[in-house]
Amino acid sequence: MKLCTFEVLTSMGRHRRLGAFLDTGIVDLNFGCAWHLARKGEVRPYSLADVLVPDNMLAFLQGEKTSMGFARATLEDVSTALAQGESLIGPNQEQLLYPADTVTLRAPLPRPPSIRDFDAFEEHIRKGNVVGPGEDVLWPSFTEKVDYGLELAAVIGTSCRNVQAANAQPCIAGFMVMNDLSARDIQRKEMKAHPGPAKGKDWCTALGPVLVTPDEIGNLYDLRMTAHINGELWSDGNSKTIHPTFEEMIEFVSRDDSLSPGDVLGSGTVGGGCGMELDRWVQPGDVMELSIDKIGCLKNRVVKRQR
Repeated sequence: MKLCTFEVLTSMGRHRRLGAFLDTGIVDLNFGCAWHLARKGEVRPYSLADVLVPDNMLAFLQGEKTSMGFARATLEDVSTALAQGESLIGPNQEQLLYPADTVTLRAPLPRPPSIRDFDAFEEHIRKGNVVGPGEDVLWPSFTEKVDYGLELAAVIGTSCRNVQAANAQPCIAGFMVMNDLSARDIQRKEMKAHPGPAKGKDWCTALGPVLVTPDEIGNLYDLRMTAHINGELWSDGNSKTIHPTFEEMIEFVSRDDSLSPGDVLGSGTVGGGCGMELDRWVQPGDVMELSIDKIGCLKNRVVKRQR
């Protein structure tokens, strides 16, 4: 599945919903699940759907295998109905399927419980500002050097503790593109003072454009990873160079500690995957497009803060 958080404009204002991509558009999974249950004769389809397939990504991930299973069943039912020419309208006349160009994608996981970003064997735990596809990245007033970081991110899908790498793959719900934005001049000063990256590292992280389940990807460790700035190729790497593997990351982090659904693990920047390595720097107004095969393109524009 390719899961997403999308925003629609209704008479009651803007609402964010959990969705999944089909070739024909984006399915509202919560309303879709209610429709799926009603077709099976369930007398309380909405109440059950809110528990089985909630309308937001974090609550959905916290449902672990049960929520994933009902989401897959919902998509299968929707696909069958579409193939048979049926009308896709919810029990209370809700819209279940949206053309992709009529909604706005947001960060698949807008508020992760935590983001752990790896670099070789070092770990940094952060809870910074998260933006999604198409959202502007605000250039902070405290820096003169903003940099992108091309990373692959895994999202935890089950509660786990003391997991061996060989058994870690089922703990992963899916993968996203991650742009680990940094204020390099501030980061350099912070590292000299030895407090660890703080303001220079944690002011913004972009995640998206979708959360892709492992079965959609195949070989995770042979994916092309690219960064284009204003349409020009700056970075071109491959996930096979990432070390440690995500399974090894999970083993390390879960050692006498717990991981929870929605926690994010960043791979660390792929070789050549940031401007600092190239001595090239993004500027206000630049458009960053970070892409990973089988996942998609995460596009953000850098905007200077108005004083």
